[in-house]
Amino acid sequence: MADWRNELGRWLAPFVGRFSHKARRRMCPLYVAGLIGPGDRKSVGPMAERVAPGDYDRLHHFVSDGVWDEAPLECELALHADKLVGGADAFLVIDDTALPKKGTHSVGVAPQYASALGKTANCQTLVSLTLARGEVPVMVGLRLFLPETWSGYKARLDRAGVPAEYRSARTKPEIALAELDRLIAGVRFGTVLADAGYGMSAEFRQALSARGLAWAVGIPRHQKVYPREVELVFPVARRGRPRKRHVPNVLSVAAEDMLGKAKWRTLAWRKGTKGPLKARFAAVRVCVADGPPQRIGDKGMQHMPGEEVWLVGERRASGEQKYYLANLPAEAGLKTLAATVKARWVCEQAHQQLKEELGLDHFEGRSWRGLHRHALMTMIAYAFLQHHRLAAASERKKRPGASGGKKSLRRSTAANAADHTKSHRRRPGARSALSMPTLPPTNSQTAQLKVPK
Repeated sequence: MADWRNELGRWLAPFVGRFSHKARRRMCPLYVAGLIGPGDRKSVGPMAERVAPGDYDRLHHFVSDGVWDEAPLECELALHADKLVGGADAFLVIDDTALPKKGTHSVGVAPQYASALGKTANCQTLVSLTLARGEVPVMVGLRLFLPETWSGYKARLDRAGVPAEYRSARTKPEIALAELDRLIAGVRFGTVLADAGYGMSAEFRQALSARGLAWAVGIPRHQKVYPREVELVFPVARRGRPRKRHVPNVLSVAAEDMLGKAKWRTLAWRKGTKGPLKARFAAVRVCVADGPPQRIGDKGMQHMPGEEVWLVGERRASGEQKYYLANLPAEAGLKTLAATVKARWVCEQAHQQLKEELGLDHFEGRSWRGLHRHALMTMIAYAFLQHHRLAAASERKKRPGASGGKKSLRRSTAANAADHTKSHRRRPGARSALSMPTLPPTNSQTAQLKVPK
């Protein structure tokens, strides 16, 4: 794999074949190579200077204004991701990531909470879907969330070129479900994971169950649940007409209270840089209080019992406590539940690498089309790098006396990201500890990629 550009050209052939115009077929590999190659800025101008001198206008037109459909490339990306990490033991992780911005004209920009910064900031928010297996992530979906300051103003939507089908106000869970439906036929996975920003939505959880999917999601500590043994009974009317609707025979309680008397165990779910990562976990079967609202005596309106699921609690060494719901089988063990709810970290690693290594947050255009095309190119570049890493690990495994292979790749990936959390704040210009392996540089004569016809 001495010349990664030639390897990239061969790998990109199915993507390039999706374009009908020869200029697009030429610009796509150059754009992806610009994202992967050296350079601090991955916006169109600096990339054009490095990989396509004299072709800035064509490269800019390709990503911002060219007439081509992104859907075929998204389908091709899903197929490649499935080949790399798809399977029954894979996870599909739903999350979102913020792109800090200045000004007010870039599509979707508004004051919003930015997890990478740990505060509210002027930014764009992309809902992300990541396919992961064996702690190796591949990003398969990025879709912009439009705040109310955008979705309700036609003039702003017109200036940014937002397509008609994306102009109506949609929550992040609704965007995530739409992306899930786009991908569900093309990628294989066993469980959907999401944090409390999505897990707190009853409609989101119920939609996953309605699609027949296994899921594990974060929830706030005050999420109401019923004990597994809850029953629906007819209340006895003290006066007036007999009651016509069932009510629970016990009241719902907060998740943290439900686990207050549970048995907690210390479990390690992954090896980190300083040894096994451990926390205390507990799990009980409950019925979620997300059914239709019903007045219960003098307690007012309460939600009726819904689906029976696992309630999982986590107590970290720092004193922080987290809570999760999972519809995994009733016979699932605590270690399986703990490993499942903690598997979501790989999407944070992917977000950081997409930004710091491939310039996801470097796009300087203002349009909907340009932003999503740039994001799509970064996901394609990321998939190639994961292909490159897995292929290199496989080659090492085949060598006589070699050890590690894919397992060593997973160990290094896990070790790099062991201490990374959503509160991680990056110093300006700092190189991430999660840096992907640097590909060997090439001279300027290799700028024209060899793409199979």
